[in-house]
Amino acid sequence: MDTDAGPSERDRSSTAEQQGEQRSRFAVYPSSVPPWWSVARWWRTALPAVACVAALFLVNAFLVQPFLVPSASMEGTLQIGDRVLVNKLAYRFGRVPERGDIVVFDGDGSFLQTGGTDYVKRVIGIGGDRVTCCDALGRLMVNGHSLDEGYLYPGDTPSRVPFDIQVPAGRLWVMGDHRDDSRDSRDHLGEPGGGTVPLDEVIGRADWIGWPIGRMRSLDRPAVFAAVPGPGRGRG
Repeated sequence: MDTDAGPSERDRSSTAEQQGEQRSRFAVYPSSVPPWWSVARWWRTALPAVACVAALFLVNAFLVQPFLVPSASMEGTLQIGDRVLVNKLAYRFGRVPERGDIVVFDGDGSFLQTGGTDYVKRVIGIGGDRVTCCDALGRLMVNGHSLDEGYLYPGDTPSRVPFDIQVPAGRLWVMGDHRDDSRDSRDHLGEPGGGTVPLDEVIGRADWIGWPIGRMRSLDRPAVFAAVPGPGRGRG
């Protein structure tokens, strides 16, 4: 004989009502979330991405900017397709380019406008320097000091164009490392500024090759420039 009584009809009805009420409460709950809660959740998700974009913009605008090398004029050091990382703070706070630096500059007003206005070249002479081509061995001279330019593209001569220039104050004499395939200060000798580049048009110093990965390296200043005397102190 069974002694456990099953639920009565009244009990089953009450249980069903409670379950229905519970399901109803859960079904209504999502619609009771305030609109601002969804916005807050979206903002918390988007905020890191916004912060990253803002940080990249600030870095690109004020600190380091990548530039694509579009031509062969710096081959021997840079190749077509390299992306160089340009230090935009290198010449702030009173600092100026030095001989041997690789710089990116706006050529507006000093170089021809062909395929854009930004150029990448090596600084050979700074304000006050006398840059001459060439000595008896065919080497460039800066303030009477001959340069052994081991960074030149293999087979190139320092210059096929003879010149003798006194670089004006506040300007730079720049040349490509692939001298036989570079349009640089030599090509603009007869133009305003004599082929020199104003300091205030320099965007920054190329410090690294950042891409492709196999070519990543720093772009150090060649040691040969350390022996160049200051303007007026070299031999004539």
